[in-house]
Amino acid sequence: MSDQHYGDEDITVVHLMRHGEVHNPDGVLYGRRAGYHLSELGRQMADRVAEHLAERDVTYVVASPLERAQETATPIAKTHGLDLASDERLIEAANVFEGKTFGVGDGALKKPGNWKHLTNPFKPSWGEPYVEQVVRMMGALDAAKDAARGHEAVCVSHQLPIWIVRSFVEKRRLWHDPRRRQCTLASLTSFTYRGDKIVSVGYSEPARDLVPAHLLAGAKPVKGKSKAFGA
Repeated sequence: MSDQHYGDEDITVVHLMRHGEVHNPDGVLYGRRAGYHLSELGRQMADRVAEHLAERDVTYVVASPLERAQETATPIAKTHGLDLASDERLIEAANVFEGKTFGVGDGALKKPGNWKHLTNPFKPSWGEPYVEQVVRMMGALDAAKDAARGHEAVCVSHQLPIWIVRSFVEKRRLWHDPRRRQCTLASLTSFTYRGDKIVSVGYSEPARDLVPAHLLAGAKPVKGKSKAFGA
C-alpha cells in the first residue's frame, strides 16, 4: 500500500464509525454500562462495513472500550490483518440516566426528582459537557491520524460523541435536537486530513439496508417501535 500525498503533505482519512445495533430488550439507556453486546443484526452490520472497507487502505483500527464498539471493530481489524487498539477517548458520553428507561410517563422523566437534570440543554445538564466531548474526541481523531498517516484509520465510537465532534469541525452549534443527528447505526463519518488539518468531512451508511427504518438518520419516531437507547 502506498502513502497518499498532496504536494509535500500526507493525505489521511479517519473514519469515525458508530457501532452496530445492540441487544437491549428492556430499552435501557445503557450509556457506559458494561454488558451490552451487539445483537445478531448488529453483528451483520459490523460484517457489512468490514466488507465495504476491505479494499480500502486501512492501517489502523481502534475502538471505544465498551463491548459493542469492540465487537463492531473486530471484523474490520481482522479483514485487514490488524490488531485492534482501544482508546478511552472514544467512549460514550456520560449520562445521569444510565441504567434507566427514558421517556415521559414511562421512564425516568416520570419522577420529579430527575427534572433537575434537565435545566440546561446547552451544556447539557444531564451529562458530560459537549465541550469536554469535543476535546477528547479531537484527541482521539488526531491520534488515529498520526497512527495511520498517509493511509486510513477506523475509529469505532458512539452516536453523540461522533455527532458533537462533527458539529464542532463543521462549525455548528453543539446543542441540538437528537432526532436530527445524521449518525445512523454502523455509519461512517469520514474526516480527510491534509497533513494535520481537516479539509473535508464525509458521511456514508454502508449497512443502511440493515438498519430498521425508524432508526435511520432523520427518521420520525414511530409509536410502538423501540428507541435507540444507547449510542
